[in-house]
Amino acid sequence: MTLDDFPPGTLPAEPVVPRVDRASPSVQKVTRAEELRLQLADEIVRGTLAPGSPLDETDIARRFSVSRTPVREALRQLVASGLVEARAHRGAVVAQPSVERLTSMFEAMAELEAMCAGLAAERMSAAERHGLEAVHEELRVLSYAGNPERFHEVNERFHNAIYAGSQNGYIAEITLATRVRVQPFRRAQFRNLGRLAKSQAEHDRVVIAIMRGDKQGAAAAMRAHIELVRGEYEIYAVSV
Repeated sequence: MTLDDFPPGTLPAEPVVPRVDRASPSVQKVTRAEELRLQLADEIVRGTLAPGSPLDETDIARRFSVSRTPVREALRQLVASGLVEARAHRGAVVAQPSVERLTSMFEAMAELEAMCAGLAAERMSAAERHGLEAVHEELRVLSYAGNPERFHEVNERFHNAIYAGSQNGYIAEITLATRVRVQPFRRAQFRNLGRLAKSQAEHDRVVIAIMRGDKQGAAAAMRAHIELVRGEYEIYAVSV
Protein backbone atom coordinates (compact mmCIF):
# COMPACT_ATOMS: atom_id res chain seq x y z
CA MET A 1 0.00 0.00 0.00
CA THR A 2 1.32 3.45 -0.90
CA LEU A 3 0.29 7.06 -0.34
CA ASP A 4 -1.64 6.98 -3.62
CA ASP A 5 -3.99 4.33 -2.24
CA PHE A 6 -5.55 6.80 0.19
CA PRO A 7 -8.05 9.47 -1.00
CA PRO A 8 -7.11 13.09 -0.22
CA GLY A 9 -7.73 13.99 3.40
CA THR A 10 -8.11 10.38 4.55
CA LEU A 11 -4.56 9.47 5.50
CA PRO A 12 -4.51 7.38 8.68
CA ALA A 13 -3.37 8.97 11.88
CA GLU A 14 0.02 8.10 13.34
CA PRO A 15 -0.18 5.06 15.65
CA VAL A 16 -0.58 6.09 19.27
CA VAL A 17 1.36 4.54 22.12
CA PRO A 18 0.66 5.77 25.64
CA ARG A 19 3.71 7.81 26.62
CA VAL A 20 5.45 7.06 29.88
CA ASP A 21 8.66 8.95 29.14
CA ARG A 22 7.14 12.41 29.14
CA ALA A 23 4.09 13.99 30.65
CA SER A 24 1.19 15.57 28.83
CA PRO A 25 2.20 18.76 26.99
CA SER A 26 -1.16 20.27 27.91
CA VAL A 27 0.22 21.15 31.35
CA GLN A 28 2.64 24.02 30.92
CA LYS A 29 4.73 23.43 34.04
CA VAL A 30 5.27 19.77 33.02
CA THR A 31 6.26 20.81 29.50
CA ARG A 32 8.89 23.09 31.00
CA ALA A 33 10.00 20.24 33.26
CA GLU A 34 10.59 18.09 30.19
CA GLU A 35 12.69 20.83 28.60
CA LEU A 36 14.73 21.15 31.80
CA ARG A 37 15.19 17.40 31.98
CA LEU A 38 16.62 17.28 28.46
CA GLN A 39 18.93 20.24 29.10
CA LEU A 40 20.26 18.83 32.35
CA ALA A 41 20.57 15.34 30.88
CA ASP A 42 22.67 16.72 28.02
CA GLU A 43 24.98 18.50 30.46
CA ILE A 44 25.37 15.33 32.52
CA VAL A 45 26.08 13.11 29.51
CA ARG A 46 28.56 15.64 28.08
CA GLY A 47 30.34 15.87 31.44
CA THR A 48 29.52 19.56 31.99
CA LEU A 49 27.89 18.43 35.22
CA ALA A 50 30.35 15.96 36.71
CA PRO A 51 29.39 12.90 38.79
CA GLY A 52 28.77 13.94 42.39
CA SER A 53 27.88 17.52 41.48
CA PRO A 54 25.03 18.85 43.65
CA LEU A 55 21.79 19.80 41.89
CA ASP A 56 20.20 22.46 44.06
CA GLU A 57 16.61 23.23 43.12
CA THR A 58 16.91 26.92 43.95
CA ASP A 59 20.11 27.37 41.94
CA ILE A 60 18.65 25.59 38.91
CA ALA A 61 15.41 27.57 39.11
CA ARG A 62 17.38 30.83 39.21
CA ARG A 63 19.61 29.74 36.34
CA PHE A 64 16.70 28.91 34.01
CA SER A 65 14.36 31.63 35.33
CA VAL A 66 11.62 29.23 36.37
CA SER A 67 9.90 28.27 39.59
CA ARG A 68 11.08 25.32 41.65
CA THR A 69 8.07 23.20 40.59
CA PRO A 70 9.30 22.24 37.09
CA VAL A 71 12.82 21.85 38.48
CA ARG A 72 11.58 19.38 41.06
CA GLU A 73 9.73 17.39 38.39
CA ALA A 74 12.75 17.42 36.06
CA LEU A 75 14.98 16.09 38.84
CA ARG A 76 12.43 13.40 39.67
CA GLN A 77 12.51 12.25 36.03
CA LEU A 78 16.32 12.28 36.04
CA VAL A 79 16.35 10.14 39.17
CA ALA A 80 14.09 7.66 37.36
CA SER A 81 16.54 7.59 34.42
CA GLY A 82 19.50 6.87 36.70
CA LEU A 83 21.36 10.07 35.81
CA VAL A 84 20.67 11.65 39.21
CA GLU A 85 20.72 10.22 42.72
CA ALA A 86 18.44 11.49 45.47
CA ARG A 87 20.34 11.23 48.74
CA ALA A 88 18.83 11.73 52.18
CA HIS A 89 19.84 15.06 53.75
CA ARG A 90 22.04 15.88 50.72
CA GLY A 91 19.50 16.52 48.02
CA ALA A 92 20.05 15.48 44.41
CA VAL A 93 23.50 14.85 42.97
CA VAL A 94 24.71 13.82 39.54
CA ALA A 95 25.11 10.06 39.19
CA GLN A 96 26.76 8.07 36.45
CA PRO A 97 25.79 4.50 35.64
CA SER A 98 28.71 2.11 35.73
CA VAL A 99 29.84 0.56 32.45
CA GLU A 100 28.26 -2.71 33.57
CA ARG A 101 24.96 -1.01 34.41
CA LEU A 102 24.83 0.88 31.11
CA THR A 103 25.64 -2.30 29.19
CA SER A 104 22.81 -4.11 30.95
CA MET A 105 20.39 -1.29 30.17
CA PHE A 106 21.25 -1.37 26.46
CA GLU A 107 21.02 -5.16 26.35
CA ALA A 108 17.51 -5.03 27.79
CA MET A 109 16.59 -2.23 25.39
CA ALA A 110 17.83 -4.23 22.39
CA GLU A 111 15.82 -7.31 23.31
CA LEU A 112 12.62 -5.38 24.05
CA GLU A 113 12.81 -3.38 20.83
CA ALA A 114 13.62 -6.52 18.86
CA MET A 115 10.50 -8.17 20.31
CA CYS A 116 8.38 -5.16 19.31
CA ALA A 117 9.79 -5.15 15.77
CA GLY A 118 9.22 -8.88 15.33
CA LEU A 119 5.61 -8.67 16.50
CA ALA A 120 5.05 -5.57 14.35
CA ALA A 121 6.18 -7.51 11.28
CA GLU A 122 3.41 -10.02 11.98
CA ARG A 123 0.67 -7.75 13.27
CA MET A 124 0.90 -4.23 11.84
CA SER A 125 -2.19 -3.14 9.94
CA ALA A 126 -1.91 -1.61 6.48
CA ALA A 127 -2.57 1.84 7.96
CA GLU A 128 0.14 1.37 10.59
CA ARG A 129 2.63 0.25 7.95
CA HIS A 130 1.81 3.34 5.93
CA GLY A 131 2.35 5.51 9.03
CA LEU A 132 5.71 3.87 9.70
CA GLU A 133 6.83 4.47 6.12
CA ALA A 134 5.80 8.13 6.38
CA VAL A 135 7.83 8.71 9.56
CA HIS A 136 10.74 6.81 8.05
CA GLU A 137 10.70 9.10 5.02
CA GLU A 138 10.61 12.16 7.29
CA LEU A 139 13.73 10.86 9.01
CA ARG A 140 15.39 10.36 5.63
CA VAL A 141 14.94 14.04 4.82
CA LEU A 142 16.21 15.05 8.26
CA SER A 143 19.28 12.84 7.89
CA TYR A 144 20.35 15.09 5.01
CA ALA A 145 19.59 18.28 6.97
CA GLY A 146 22.02 17.40 9.76
CA ASN A 147 19.78 18.50 12.64
CA PRO A 148 20.35 15.98 15.47
CA GLU A 149 17.78 17.53 17.82
CA ARG A 150 14.94 17.34 15.32
CA PHE A 151 16.10 13.89 14.18
CA HIS A 152 15.91 12.68 17.77
CA GLU A 153 12.33 13.93 18.12
CA VAL A 154 11.11 12.20 14.96
CA ASN A 155 13.18 9.12 15.80
CA GLU A 156 11.05 8.70 18.92
CA ARG A 157 7.94 8.71 16.74
CA PHE A 158 9.53 6.07 14.51
CA HIS A 159 10.16 3.73 17.42
CA ASN A 160 6.75 4.51 18.95
CA ALA A 161 5.09 3.43 15.70
CA ILE A 162 6.85 0.07 15.94
CA TYR A 163 5.89 -0.36 19.60
CA ALA A 164 2.26 0.35 18.68
CA GLY A 165 2.48 -2.05 15.75
CA SER A 166 3.40 -4.89 18.09
CA GLN A 167 -0.28 -4.86 19.17
CA ASN A 168 0.87 -5.69 22.69
CA GLY A 169 0.28 -2.76 25.00
CA TYR A 170 2.10 -4.32 27.94
CA ILE A 171 5.31 -4.93 25.99
CA ALA A 172 5.05 -1.43 24.50
CA GLU A 173 4.73 0.04 28.00
CA ILE A 174 7.74 -1.86 29.33
CA THR A 175 9.79 -0.89 26.28
CA LEU A 176 8.95 2.80 26.73
CA ALA A 177 9.77 2.65 30.43
CA THR A 178 13.17 1.16 29.64
CA ARG A 179 13.80 3.78 26.99
CA VAL A 180 13.39 6.47 29.66
CA ARG A 181 16.53 5.15 31.33
CA VAL A 182 18.68 5.07 28.21
CA GLN A 183 17.19 8.05 26.37
CA PRO A 184 19.91 10.59 27.28
CA PHE A 185 22.59 8.21 25.99
CA ARG A 186 20.65 7.41 22.82
CA ARG A 187 20.12 11.11 22.23
CA ALA A 188 23.80 11.98 22.70
CA GLN A 189 25.03 9.59 20.00
CA PHE A 190 23.24 11.59 17.29
CA ARG A 191 25.99 14.22 17.65
CA ASN A 192 28.58 11.85 16.17
CA LEU A 193 29.70 12.82 12.70
CA GLY A 194 27.71 10.91 10.09
CA ARG A 195 25.51 9.21 12.68
CA LEU A 196 22.19 10.41 11.25
CA ALA A 197 22.84 8.75 7.89
CA LYS A 198 23.99 5.54 9.59
CA SER A 199 20.91 5.46 11.78
CA GLN A 200 18.71 5.92 8.73
CA ALA A 201 20.39 3.00 6.99
CA GLU A 202 19.82 0.84 10.07
CA HIS A 203 16.16 1.88 10.10
CA ASP A 204 15.92 0.89 6.43
CA ARG A 205 16.72 -2.71 7.30
CA VAL A 206 14.12 -2.73 10.08
CA VAL A 207 11.39 -1.21 7.90
CA ILE A 208 12.07 -3.53 4.95
CA ALA A 209 11.78 -6.59 7.19
CA ILE A 210 8.56 -5.32 8.77
CA MET A 211 7.00 -4.58 5.36
CA ARG A 212 7.88 -8.11 4.24
CA GLY A 213 6.31 -9.60 7.33
CA ASP A 214 9.69 -11.09 8.26
CA LYS A 215 9.45 -11.51 12.04
CA GLN A 216 12.95 -12.90 12.60
CA GLY A 217 14.53 -10.44 10.18
CA ALA A 218 12.82 -7.44 11.79
CA ALA A 219 13.86 -8.55 15.28
CA ALA A 220 17.46 -9.15 14.19
CA ALA A 221 17.66 -5.79 12.38
CA MET A 222 16.29 -3.90 15.39
CA ARG A 223 18.58 -5.71 17.82
CA ALA A 224 21.58 -4.86 15.65
CA HIS A 225 20.41 -1.23 15.47
CA ILE A 226 20.28 -0.82 19.25
CA GLU A 227 23.65 -2.54 19.66
CA LEU A 228 25.12 -0.04 17.20
CA VAL A 229 23.47 2.80 19.13
CA ARG A 230 25.33 1.64 22.23
CA GLY A 231 28.60 1.56 20.31
CA GLU A 232 28.00 5.05 18.95
CA TYR A 233 27.32 6.36 22.45
CA GLU A 234 30.61 4.86 23.65
CA ILE A 235 32.39 6.67 20.82
CA TYR A 236 30.65 9.89 21.80
CA ALA A 237 31.49 9.46 25.50
CA VAL A 238 35.19 9.18 24.70
CA SER A 239 35.10 12.36 22.62
CA VAL A 240 33.62 14.65 25.32
